[in-house]
Amino acid sequence: MAHLLGTQDVGAFVGSRHLLSAVNVSVEDGSRVGILGPNGAGKSTLLRMIAGQITPDAGLITKREGVRIALLDQSDVLDPCATVIQAIHAGSEDYQWASDPRIRDIHAGLLTGIDINAPINFLSGGQKRRVALARVLAAEADVVCLDEPTNHLDVEGVAWLARHMNDRFSQAGSSGALLVVTHDRWFLDAVCEHIWEVVPGIDPGGSRPQIPGHVEIYDGSYAAYTLARAERARQADVAAHKRSQLLKKELAWLRRGAPARTSKPKFHIAAAEALIADVPPPRDNVELVRMATSRLGKDVVDLEGVSVVFPASDGQDKHILSDVTWRLAAGERVGIVGVNGAGKTTVLNVLRRKIAPSTGRVRLGKTVRMATLSQDTRELDDVVDLRVVEAVAQVAQVVMVGGKEVTAAQMTERMGFTRERAWTRVAEISGGERRRLQLMRLLMSEPNVLLLDEPTNDLDTDTLAAMEDLLDTFSGTLVVVSHDRYLLERVTDHQVALVGDGQIRALPRGVEQYLEMRAEAAELSRAVEQSRSTEGPVPDSAARRAAKKEADRLERRLERMRSQAEECEARVADLSQQVVGDVSVLPELTQASAQLHAVREEIEELEYAWLEAAQLLE
Repeated sequence: MAHLLGTQDVGAFVGSRHLLSAVNVSVEDGSRVGILGPNGAGKSTLLRMIAGQITPDAGLITKREGVRIALLDQSDVLDPCATVIQAIHAGSEDYQWASDPRIRDIHAGLLTGIDINAPINFLSGGQKRRVALARVLAAEADVVCLDEPTNHLDVEGVAWLARHMNDRFSQAGSSGALLVVTHDRWFLDAVCEHIWEVVPGIDPGGSRPQIPGHVEIYDGSYAAYTLARAERARQADVAAHKRSQLLKKELAWLRRGAPARTSKPKFHIAAAEALIADVPPPRDNVELVRMATSRLGKDVVDLEGVSVVFPASDGQDKHILSDVTWRLAAGERVGIVGVNGAGKTTVLNVLRRKIAPSTGRVRLGKTVRMATLSQDTRELDDVVDLRVVEAVAQVAQVVMVGGKEVTAAQMTERMGFTRERAWTRVAEISGGERRRLQLMRLLMSEPNVLLLDEPTNDLDTDTLAAMEDLLDTFSGTLVVVSHDRYLLERVTDHQVALVGDGQIRALPRGVEQYLEMRAEAAELSRAVEQSRSTEGPVPDSAARRAAKKEADRLERRLERMRSQAEECEARVADLSQQVVGDVSVLPELTQASAQLHAVREEIEELEYAWLEAAQLLE
C-alpha cells in the first residue's frame, strides 16, 4: 500500500498544558482509522494537525507529494448566504457532479428532506451538519478526516455512512484513507481496521513536571481494540484491575453479539474466549425482572388508545401516534428508534405525562417513580456553585447498586471522575462531564422507571462503558431513545420503531430489521412512483418485477413468522399452567408473552406490506 502521510515525534501545547508528545503514526492507502480517547485528550487537535489546520509545536508531519486532505471539523463553517448546492459543490457546474454515482449516493444519504436550493441560514443545526459532511465527502480528497461525523445522524444515516465509507476505502483497488474521531462504537466496529487511542497526559500541579499525552496503536476494529486493552490490563495486574473488569464485560458483550459484529474483528477468537470464559452475561434478566416486579407491582405505564396530533407547517396535521395501545412491564428494557422528527422525544414526553395525548389516556402505576435524562443539561444550572460530588450527594448520600451500598463519592469515581475532578465546581466541568453528572443525580434518586433521551451525547467510549455497567444493575423499567445502535443493543432487551405511520412497531430482529423496513419502504415507494408515471400496464416493467419480488419475499417471511407464532403460543400456554404451582416461572412467562406480542405485531406489519405489493401488481 502506498504511503500517504505520517508524523515524526509530533507534539502540541494548549496554553501551558503539554497536550501531546512523541506522536508517531502513519497512514497508507486503504487505511480506515478510528481515533478514540477521553474528552479533552487531544483527538481533535491531532486530527487538525494531520489535516494541516494547525501547526504542531514539535516534530514534523510528512505527506506524499500531491496528497489532498479534506476535514470535517466539529464547528461547521458554511457561508450562510450560499445555497446548499453552492456550499457542497462550490465552483462546479451541475453536470460536473450530477453524473457521478458517488455524489448521487451522498445526496441520497445525507440530503433527503433538505431543499438543495435553500440558503444555508434557513437550515436547522442538524441539517447544516449534514451539509458540511456532504461537502467533505464530495470533495476530491485522498485522506478524509472526520471529527464526530455521526452527530445529528439517525440510525439509518449512520448505517449509510458506514456503507459509503467501506465502499469508498475498502474495495479492491480503492485508494485513499479515512481518519475518524467518533464515540459511535457500532460505526467503529463496522468500518475501522485500526484504532489510535489518544491517552491523556497528567498535570500533577505545582512545580512537578507534566506528563504529556501520547498515542497507542491497535490493529483491528473496536472489538479487537477492546480485547487488546483488556489483555494489557490483565498482564499488568495493577491499579487498573477495576477498569479491566469493565473491559472484559464489554468484550463479553461483543463476543455474545450478532454474527455480523463478531465476524469482523481481526483477532484470534480463542484468545478472546479464554479471556471471558468466566465472565457472566452483562445482566441477570430473571433477577432484574423479579426485583422490578417487587418494586413496581403489576402496573407500570400504559398507553390506552393514545393519539398525538400536532399541526404541521403545511397546514396538515402530523400524527405522531394514532390510537396506540402500549403497555410497559416491570423490568422491561426497550429501545426506540426512528428518523429525526419521527416523534421519539414526544413519545417519552407522553410517557412521563409532560404532553397530554390528543385522545386516549396514559395510566401510571401507583408505585411508579419516574426519572428522565433529557437531551440538554439545563437542570444543572441550579447547582453550578456546588462541587460535583456535592451535587451528587445533594440528591442522596448513599444508593443501592447491584445489591451493594454506593456512596456519592464512589458513584462519581465509578463514572470516571478523578478525585480532583470530583471536587471541581459544576460551572467549570465539560459538556461530557455535565452529562455524567446529570445521569448520576438521576440514579441517586432511585427511580424505578428511567427514560433516557440520547444519553450518549458528549460521552467518550470509556464513560459509555461505565454508564452501561451502571444501567446493567438498574432493576426497573428502562426506555432508551438513541441513534447509538451499539448502546441500544447493549442495554435494552428489545427495540421498537416509529416509522411515520402513527404506530409503534416491534422489532424482533432489532435495529437491523428497522433498516430493512426502511429500505423496503423506499424501494416500494420508488416502484409505485414509477408505476404511476407509466401510461397503461407494462407487464415486464421494472416496477412490476420489483413488486412481484417483494410480494414473494414477504409471503415466505409470513410463513416463517406464523410458524414461530404457533410455537410461541404453545410456550405461553404451557408456562401459564406451570405458573399456577410455581411462581418462579413468572419472569419466563413475561418474556414469552412479550415475544409472542412482538411476533404478532411483525406478522401484522408483514401482511400490510404484502397487501401494498399485491395491490401494485393488480
